[in-house]
Amino acid sequence: MSASPRIPIVPAFQADESSGTLPEAAQAPVHMTPQAFKVACSNCNLRELCMPVGLNDEQLKRIDDVVAVRRKIKRGTTLFRNGEQFTSLFAIRTGFFKTCVATEDGRDQVTGFQMAGEIIGLDGIVNDHHTCDAVALEDAEVCVMPFDRIEELSREVNALQHHVHKILSREIVREHGVMLLLGSMRAEERLAAFLLNLVQRLHARGFSQSELVLRMTREEIGSYLGLKLETVSRTFSKFVEEGIVEVKQRHVRILSPDALKRIVNSQQACH
Repeated sequence: MSASPRIPIVPAFQADESSGTLPEAAQAPVHMTPQAFKVACSNCNLRELCMPVGLNDEQLKRIDDVVAVRRKIKRGTTLFRNGEQFTSLFAIRTGFFKTCVATEDGRDQVTGFQMAGEIIGLDGIVNDHHTCDAVALEDAEVCVMPFDRIEELSREVNALQHHVHKILSREIVREHGVMLLLGSMRAEERLAAFLLNLVQRLHARGFSQSELVLRMTREEIGSYLGLKLETVSRTFSKFVEEGIVEVKQRHVRILSPDALKRIVNSQQACH
């Protein structure tokens, strides 16, 4: 994005803006042993997105040893649940996740969307138990990183410690962005900010700056943005009528990113 809006466009955790392409999903059958899924960070196409840069070969090897196994998660299943004991962080290698919590009336409140190259599980650090569910929106693979090993190695490798701090800081910024999103933006501004953020994060992974496939439903988008399903659909239709986007089911083409930026920036101008 050439000109960032003054309001942080971070409705979900954002990884480093390094370029990278997604690896093809592994074709290995699910019944293979954990050893078969051992992954080397040094050979991963997403290394620049989820690992510190500037490490020497010895430090990379030590981080490789921390990543215990790679796990396959089927679409619709959970990686971890609210209340489960926290033991590991997870680097998403392929696929897309949502994090959510159950409300008192039994509905799922979506708290974020995470994609390849991003780290999930940070919610468990505070009290050693997860505080949300992480559900795969498509078949996915994650690298399992035991947190006690990360803490131990962080004390010896300054670059890793700094990277963990950056991840935690981005989560705080994300929370502030969500509060702004839900507290002061109209429906058009919320959806525009959401689309801009999503395409920005996908572009950092080597995808198009103007086209994306929504892995989440419109209902899930509405849950995250604090909007009713009808409002999300109506706002998408308004963007289509104004020539800002084209929508074919879950395929979205952004025709005028500048128009989306103006919609978001108009919120700041009103204050």
